[in-house]
Amino acid sequence: MKQLKTLLLATALCIGTVSFTQAQSKVAHINTQDLITAMPEYKAAIAEVETLSKTYQAEIQGMGSEYESKIKQYDAEASSKTQEENAKRAQEVQTMQQNIRQYQGTAQQDIQKKEVELLKPITEKAKTAILKVARAQGFDYVLDSAQGVAILTDGKNLLDDVKKELGI
Repeated sequence: MKQLKTLLLATALCIGTVSFTQAQSKVAHINTQDLITAMPEYKAAIAEVETLSKTYQAEIQGMGSEYESKIKQYDAEASSKTQEENAKRAQEVQTMQQNIRQYQGTAQQDIQKKEVELLKPITEKAKTAILKVARAQGFDYVLDSAQGVAILTDGKNLLDDVKKELGI
């Protein structure tokens, strides 16, 4: 019984300490998505990714056109060719189709890799600026409101201060 009372007292003290600590913390929030999309580097990175994407798309369309013309040609000539030649042509067309799919997958991976490569330094720069502003203003926590979750109604929004820090 004495141990139970001691345990309850210790639990109450822990809860009280945590509540007191949380009451003393200064909390702010920022929408990192809005911040990053406002950065000029982001716009340049997205333009570069779109250019790469358009290049791959044009190549894939060219491959698709060649594939379709082969199919039409082989269909038109099928009656005048032997069964063995038609089988070889069907295999060739199937190989072309597989190559196009493989190229599409490689292109998508290259685009994603390039996007990550270009956006990583931008997000690091934004994070550094957020930390600098938060520390300068004495905030203990900065929550990201970009996730679509209602966070705080009375916490300070650091977006304008961080934009000023970045010169945006």
